[in-house]
Amino acid sequence: MTTIPDSLFDGCGSLTKISLPDGATTVEAEAFKGCSSLQSIDLPASLTSISVGAFYGCSSLTTIVVPESVKTIGERAFGNCSALSSVVLPQSATSIQRDMFSGCSSLTSIDLPEGLQTIKERAFFKCASLTSLTLPDDLTDIRPRAFEGCESLTLRSSKGSYVEKFAEKNGIKFEPL
Repeated sequence: MTTIPDSLFDGCGSLTKISLPDGATTVEAEAFKGCSSLQSIDLPASLTSISVGAFYGCSSLTTIVVPESVKTIGERAFGNCSALSSVVLPQSATSIQRDMFSGCSSLTSIDLPEGLQTIKERAFFKCASLTSLTLPDDLTDIRPRAFEGCESLTLRSSKGSYVEKFAEKNGIKFEPL
């Protein structure tokens, strides 16, 4: 199986662990949406695409490591994963899509790629546990409300960077590297 079809496991409350098979390339829209007991996911090195809302509402998921092979991650891919505390994104990722981590209230750690250029609207909406985020110097586009509801957040980047200007304009704490 190379594609995990749309809504295949949507609402499957008894699923606790999943290891996608080697050779799987795509997780389609909402494939695991609402799998509230899903605690861990093993994604294969063959995976290239995670579609819109693929893991939306997996409220027991705590950690996700997206393989380097993944080229696209859709909007809301990990939205409302309320127990998600740690994320590692591939170095190939250049943008964080709209609502990608919206409602991930336990998120404390995210490894962002050096080539990140864009963070879209509400990407980290209500990530209340996110207190510090180091952003790369190449980042040149942070959309309005990207960090709405992140009341304790401090953005870190180089002095004089786009990130510093964004933080100042939006009333977000900033700390130079």
